Amino acid sequence: MSKPRALVTGGAGFLGSHLCDALLAEGYSVVAVDNLLTGRQSNFDHLRNEPAFEFQKIDINQPFDCGPVDYVFHFASPASPVDYSIHGIETLQVGSLGTFHALDVARKYGAKYLVSSTSECYGDPLEHPQKETYWGNVNPIGPRSVYDEAKRFTEAVTMAYRRYYKVDTRIARIFNTYGPRMQINDGRVVPNFIKQALRGQDLTVYGDGSQTRSFCYVSDEIEGFIRLSKSTEHLPVNIGNPTEFTIMECAERVLAVTGSKSKIRYEPLPPDDPKQRCPDIGKARSLLGWEPKVDLESGLKRSLDYFRVAVERDKKSEENLLPPSS
Repeated sequence: MSKPRALVTGGAGFLGSHLCDALLAEGYSVVAVDNLLTGRQSNFDHLRNEPAFEFQKIDINQPFDCGPVDYVFHFASPASPVDYSIHGIETLQVGSLGTFHALDVARKYGAKYLVSSTSECYGDPLEHPQKETYWGNVNPIGPRSVYDEAKRFTEAVTMAYRRYYKVDTRIARIFNTYGPRMQINDGRVVPNFIKQALRGQDLTVYGDGSQTRSFCYVSDEIEGFIRLSKSTEHLPVNIGNPTEFTIMECAERVLAVTGSKSKIRYEPLPPDDPKQRCPDIGKARSLLGWEPKVDLESGLKRSLDYFRVAVERDKKSEENLLPPSS
């Protein structure tokens, strides 16, 4: 009996590449597609000799077809504040055109479909913690809207394909996730803090640091996706860690784990920065039997070796850009 075949869009990204690993471990053959706008082929270095894996450089904003598949996992999108600030138009395109094209593949081959959405759909929430039934408090024209509205539109298209074309769809709303393979310059809290701590720089805290986030280690997040993909639930499901930390508490955990003597430097809050973010995961617990297992300190320790190597590589590349001394 042949292996089920899974397509992962955005497969060279942080979450996409970890998902490819998990699907291979589950016995799938996997085709990863990515235009490498923010993804990196180095995330696949360990899969070079894996016969069940293939990578195709494809821009899914154009119609595409990689042949018959049993599952489509749509994970293509810039996801960090730095990336979607630079690539705002591309973020809107992949959330709209790319979503149509990924769903067209699922429709053509009768494949199951799972899309990565985001807690950004809740905006700066007035409900806390956030349940999937909450419609959000989102600024549709602010600087974050290129990402927020792209994902909200992604969810709308996904539900429309289910209603009109009977595509078997699932929607995962992702909260802050961290771990190996993150880009250290992507502007998200954990890589920012770890990079600054390892380089002996001040940790940049925006506002007074009282705003909250909920940090989920990547292995827990991926397990949630796999369980959701095997379920029959078609409405959104929060996949995140319900343990809430202030940004200052996160900074203190990073300093403790790295042993850094870095200080805290305060900067103004960016526009529309959410004051609190925490998932209600009652639905994931009851439907999927899922909840995260890795606490923040353990996850930071698991990530540290990767970030040490990445920071050293980043320092060397900066040195190579310096003009030669006279």
